[in-house]
Amino acid sequence: MPNLSPTGQQIVQSLASRYGLSTDAVTHMLIAVYNGNGTMAQFSHPEFCGSGQWMRGGMTMVSDLFNNNLKNLVNNLCSDISNELANHQSTPFSGSFQSQSQNGMSSQAQASGQMGSSNSLFVPDPSTNWWPKELGSPTSLGSQNSLRYAYFADSHRLAVTTGGTPWVYDTLDHQIGGFSQQQGGGQSITFTSQYGTVDLSTLPVISRDGSAHAPPNAPAPSMTTGPAPAPAESQPVESQPASVAPPSASNGSAAAPESRENVIETLERLGALKEKGYITDEEFATKKSELLSRL
Repeated sequence: MPNLSPTGQQIVQSLASRYGLSTDAVTHMLIAVYNGNGTMAQFSHPEFCGSGQWMRGGMTMVSDLFNNNLKNLVNNLCSDISNELANHQSTPFSGSFQSQSQNGMSSQAQASGQMGSSNSLFVPDPSTNWWPKELGSPTSLGSQNSLRYAYFADSHRLAVTTGGTPWVYDTLDHQIGGFSQQQGGGQSITFTSQYGTVDLSTLPVISRDGSAHAPPNAPAPSMTTGPAPAPAESQPVESQPASVAPPSASNGSAAAPESRENVIETLERLGALKEKGYITDEEFATKKSELLSRL
């Protein structure tokens, strides 16, 4: 049984005075409406002539079937309590999963006593907000047996627990409108979105058992070292006669003959350009002197 906060105790005192009931009877009804998500109550207390049921906007049932005054008392009291709960609600009321084995009143009855919401009329229960605190306040809550969910539409997150540490999923661009659980060989959870019915297992896992869960890493790039790049001049250089300048201690041994060959090739191209009239004799002579000076 949840404990009343100071605010809750004040509300109970006020309602008890208004309806001429004991604080015990009003507290009993407050918890019953709270367990019914603020819209229904199943109660049993001597001041209400035993057991009965109330549903907001629906039928009120008491053990004394023909006591209309008692029915009006229960209906008015539960309506006031429902309004007070709504005014002090900090997270959404919990819903229930839909399943193949539930329908009508049986689904409503299973929701009873399975609250996952926070209300300032009661002392906070550490087990109530079971999802990671960084997710904030959920858009909707639901539970069935040991399975509970909390949906956070703004951050595109869904937390699910079966009594242990919750798993957090990325809902991507799904706009979730409801959840259901398939009864049978296993507990398969599905939800409905703008894309139809989707299985929970298709969503990416953000954290598992309180630890961040990253997708499998891609294979590491190959670190195999390839052959060294070929030099700019890849063609072999013909051996030079002994009259060529001797090699130096550095890479000059390859640079000297290579440079001489380049000069000769350049002179041949300049000669062809001169024969075709693209350059004058004077320009050819000038370039020839410059090239020969590099040998």
